[in-house]
Amino acid sequence: MSPHTPDTPKIPYGGDYNPEQWPEDVWDEDHRLFTRAGIDTLTVGVFSWSLTQPAEDVHDFTVLDRVLDRAAAEGRRVCLATGTAALPPWLAGKYPEVGRTDFEGRRHRYGQRHNFCPSSPAYRRLSTAMAGRLAERYCHHPALLAWHINNEYGGACYCDLCAEAFRAWLRDRHGTLDAVNDAWWTTFWSHRYTDWDQIEPPSALTEHWRGPDHTAFQGITLDYQRFMTDALLGCFTAEKEAVRAHDPDTPVTTNLMGAYRPLDYHRWAPHLDFASWDNYPPLDAPPTRPALAHDLMRGLKDGAPFWLMEQTPSTTACRDVNPLRRPGELRLATFQAIAHGADAALYFQLRASRGACEKYHGAVIGHAGRDDTRTFLEVEAIGAELAALGAATLGARTPSRTALLFDWDSWWALEISDGPSRLVRYPDVVHSYYRAAREAGADVDVVPVTADLTPYDVVLAPVLHLVKGDLAERLEAVARRGGTVLATFLTARSDEHDRAFLTDVPGPLAPLFGIRVDEWDARPEDVVQRVSMGEFTTEARLVFEIVRLRGAEAVGTYGDDFYAGTPAVTRHAHGTGEAWYVATALDQPGVGHVVRRVLARHDLTGPCADQPGVETATRVTADGTSLLFLLNHTTNAAHLAMRQAATDLLTGKTYEQGESLPLDPLGVAVLRLQ
Repeated sequence: MSPHTPDTPKIPYGGDYNPEQWPEDVWDEDHRLFTRAGIDTLTVGVFSWSLTQPAEDVHDFTVLDRVLDRAAAEGRRVCLATGTAALPPWLAGKYPEVGRTDFEGRRHRYGQRHNFCPSSPAYRRLSTAMAGRLAERYCHHPALLAWHINNEYGGACYCDLCAEAFRAWLRDRHGTLDAVNDAWWTTFWSHRYTDWDQIEPPSALTEHWRGPDHTAFQGITLDYQRFMTDALLGCFTAEKEAVRAHDPDTPVTTNLMGAYRPLDYHRWAPHLDFASWDNYPPLDAPPTRPALAHDLMRGLKDGAPFWLMEQTPSTTACRDVNPLRRPGELRLATFQAIAHGADAALYFQLRASRGACEKYHGAVIGHAGRDDTRTFLEVEAIGAELAALGAATLGARTPSRTALLFDWDSWWALEISDGPSRLVRYPDVVHSYYRAAREAGADVDVVPVTADLTPYDVVLAPVLHLVKGDLAERLEAVARRGGTVLATFLTARSDEHDRAFLTDVPGPLAPLFGIRVDEWDARPEDVVQRVSMGEFTTEARLVFEIVRLRGAEAVGTYGDDFYAGTPAVTRHAHGTGEAWYVATALDQPGVGHVVRRVLARHDLTGPCADQPGVETATRVTADGTSLLFLLNHTTNAAHLAMRQAATDLLTGKTYEQGESLPLDPLGVAVLRLQ
């Protein structure tokens, strides 16, 4: 493995552990239960700053020393956090500048967590100093497996320090005020800036009304979101550099949050030694929601495996209603993560907190410390399976031939746009196309718009609102060599600064798709359009682009209103390939119909494409061994006719070609194909 990937003999199994909350006699019981459950990896110190530094000139690592020493004595490894995600009270009291100013312009007093201004010199100085002290003290500790910087970065600040930092960021990005004025189109509403100090962060006090998505100047808000991504990233890289000054080898990460709108994780990816993330989907969401996030996280590091850093073993506590995982769902969620590229399976939390806002959050060990609860027994059973699985999946890659382009800039630009419709939500449309591809059995790489597209036969680009750089040329190259490109309504509307293209919609992609869009109709959600695609009829909502054919052919047509009979779905031959355009928000059956036609052209439908709720995923090991994961997300038994001989690594059972493999309700199989 790479020196910057955690080196383990099996999938690390465990999770967040906060022994500082308990007397040491509880630690004895914890480790006994950890051994029984097969837990070998502990995430330690995530919120320990007030413990390790009770005053600016006082450091006390006594408890942390004992925690790591005990882990090492028990043969466990530690993912050691720097603890800098929540300020100690003394820091906020001594340096009020560290408190964030919110969107409404209110300077916050001490409280909660993620409560620091990323532009605060005091926060930067003290957080990096803490990271350096920890690295100096523990870099050679036998329990140390990885460094965990901060925790779930997020949020935004609009204080004067951030305003100054924003102006410096703009100078670096744009160079001159003339370039800024051009990018933001400031001749509109008399906004032309003549001095850098005139520029203010876009907030409720300046460019916004009715909240963060309603802005008079999309270019200003778009740049501030980019700036805040970079400001928080600067906090991460500063701590990482402090760690690296003492420890050049141990891998460094921070726990991301999947499709998390505030931060563009593609900008973070080069700075992570390995990606890790916290999986907390709504428990009633379709299984393709967490699958999309898994694939997005895998795509951050060019398809390298990631760590599942957190998931609940039973229930969350932060939502208005917090459903309980049903029997078998935890195992299914764990193996879904592994199927999509996870090389670790960790929980939040290992022992339930006695007080504060997460006391009802699910835990492996509850308040009573019992070892006979359903949750503990399920965790124990999964631990035994992962021990038996050993290193079989570690480092394995996903051989996808289908790519889905995911772009934070387009997400931000689409959802801060006035018109055509604020009912269109970027992650929902992206998920609908991802879901269609996954339910058809295709493995999907979720990649940035800068990714190399040459490995892919199919490229899905839903609501790619901004088209930047040479993307148009690279998409044309996919079709020219025989591949298929699919885009949707509201794609290619603007450039990187969110300025409309001075050409026919869809901008620089119009030649590829062979269409022209002059008008579009946005309607309330209860207005439904029929779309006919031969014998298949489906429904569409929200946005209806009125398409003129310029070389493309109509595959589907609208059924109602004055544009009845005009194209709603088109296909255009380009080179030896095709470009499909979906001009409206089709319902899920409609999206599924289109995507399956695209995938079928390249023989990319999977072995369970006709079994709703049965997911397949493939990983290939370094020696070329193919692993096929089968995941039954239904409460009914399923069967798979084997296309080739295989051995189930979880049961040891061998299946011959043509034999029927039974899959229990919520069942899992990990097949080594022969």
